[in-house]
Amino acid sequence: MVNTPYDDVFRTLLTDCTALIIPVVNELFHTSYTGKETIHLLQNEHFIKLPDGSEQERITDSSFEILGRERKRYHVECQSTEDGSMIVRMFEYDTQLALENREVTAGALVVHFPDSAIVALRHTKNTPEVMTVMIRTPGGEVSYAVPVLKVRQYTVEEIFEKKLYFLIPFHIFVYEKSFKELEENSEKLAKLEEEYTAIVNRLEEDRKNGDLNEYEKVTILEMSDTVIKHLAAKYEKVRKGVGESMGGKVLEYEAKDILNRGRAEGRDEGRREGRAEGEITGMKKAKMQLAVKLLQAGNSVAYVADLTELPEETVQKLSQAVECEDE
Repeated sequence: MVNTPYDDVFRTLLTDCTALIIPVVNELFHTSYTGKETIHLLQNEHFIKLPDGSEQERITDSSFEILGRERKRYHVECQSTEDGSMIVRMFEYDTQLALENREVTAGALVVHFPDSAIVALRHTKNTPEVMTVMIRTPGGEVSYAVPVLKVRQYTVEEIFEKKLYFLIPFHIFVYEKSFKELEENSEKLAKLEEEYTAIVNRLEEDRKNGDLNEYEKVTILEMSDTVIKHLAAKYEKVRKGVGESMGGKVLEYEAKDILNRGRAEGRDEGRREGRAEGEITGMKKAKMQLAVKLLQAGNSVAYVADLTELPEETVQKLSQAVECEDE
């Protein structure tokens, strides 16, 4: 299976703005996580054993654990095109995840399957609300449900009401079949542009309210722009009009690279030293580096503190140090 730009956006959102997946999990599985739980991202590269004995690498969109009252493992796939084989791939992935999480005792193998779901960017009238995996074993029949979240069914109002910010970059799929008409009808295109301007304003309001931080907001905008550029590649007016409506200050990719390098270095340090604090240390270093760059670019202390999630007093000290270097 070839990865699409939409799979990449899905993984980027999960990696860069991990907490945003919590409302999606609540929506899919009817859970009641508060958002304060710890989320552990798990390895997404797996090797599937083929009938001829060879192995094939498969990359899942998201495999993660949520540590609340109990530790639960989840597996969510982003599906952009229906091809009839998604449920087969889900079972392949789930089986591999279960085997990686196995418990072996004398005479017994215990496997723990994750709670799995599909985020469908496109769907038809035949797309089910829930898919089912049924396993017939010599000891009896076992089945589990795989819920399907249909992105195009959610209005902007529902997205914000349920805090499903994770879905915003994919909202443009609602209008995919209307691109040709929008390209030729300036009035209808203007209405779409107004809708995206309203989305940007709502994101800023929620940032001010504390429901989002600056980094999450700009990442949502960046990923929205990425999806629109690919989905509306053949429709210049739609692509340009919606893109300009989102506008706003967007983080440079250099800033994201700094944070991502910090995560990677922290994970490596944690593995080397055998302690979970390694990743935290790496992220703190990355945020400090990013804060210095943003301050050097002339951004305010308050803005930098909000963006990097560092204490304002820490950023103030960094600002003073930057000023000293410039003198």
